[in-house]
Amino acid sequence: MNGKKIRMERIIDRNTRKTIIVPMDHGVSSGPIAGLLDMGETVDRVAEGGANAVLGHVGLALHGHRTRGRDIGLILHLSASTSIGPDPNDKVLVNSVTNALKMGADAVSVHTNIGADSEARMLADLGRIAVECMEWGLPLLAMMYPRGRGIADEHGTEVVALSARVAAELGADLVKTVYTGDPDSFRVVTRGCPVPVVVAGGSKTDERQTLALIEGAMEGGAAGISIGRNAFQHPAPDRFIRAAALIVHEGRSVEEAMEIVRGEGR
Repeated sequence: MNGKKIRMERIIDRNTRKTIIVPMDHGVSSGPIAGLLDMGETVDRVAEGGANAVLGHVGLALHGHRTRGRDIGLILHLSASTSIGPDPNDKVLVNSVTNALKMGADAVSVHTNIGADSEARMLADLGRIAVECMEWGLPLLAMMYPRGRGIADEHGTEVVALSARVAAELGADLVKTVYTGDPDSFRVVTRGCPVPVVVAGGSKTDERQTLALIEGAMEGGAAGISIGRNAFQHPAPDRFIRAAALIVHEGRSVEEAMEIVRGEGR
């Protein structure tokens, strides 16, 4: 077993081959939002709930990861932009593969917006990081979003499938993208991508909607979820993650998961 496979087992369950990732990179894009004021506490709670990994910038590694409680995988995010910048869709590299290794990361991630004005440079960055990850045996998660002036529907099956496939073609080991709205259309995305695809949680919404999204994505062939605000901003992040894990790792229903959310189940 090579280094990349060993590290993949730090972020993907070896038995189910599915994963629950909680992204916490919002501190750069949006600032100190609710749920991320004490990153150490939030990491501890999602770890207790059964999350496989958390994802964030250097600040997460320095100020929130593995500071207490249960161990959990670490994915260091290498690209960034802020919500108040001239073009929030323009993601630039702010960290490196070698530095992520020095900080003990189990994987790295890069964000690429397909269709954005700066798509060409972001693709070049993604390709270069993928090659470096191959050299060092470090898994790469590519966040792939269809975003740009020419995209009418960011959840359209065709553009989401293209975005996911681009990541695999350029060397990503795992892809995060948006849900297309139903299992059949999302299956077009997962079947067209030769590496595992995890679904993003999107904007903050209610528990049942989020769990229904998870159920639909899993039915459509997803390898797991990468859900941020709907997890770390939940009043009980550990309980929400436990509910999500029931669907992701055990194939159970939304109704069964809602029992966990309400504190009625295990």
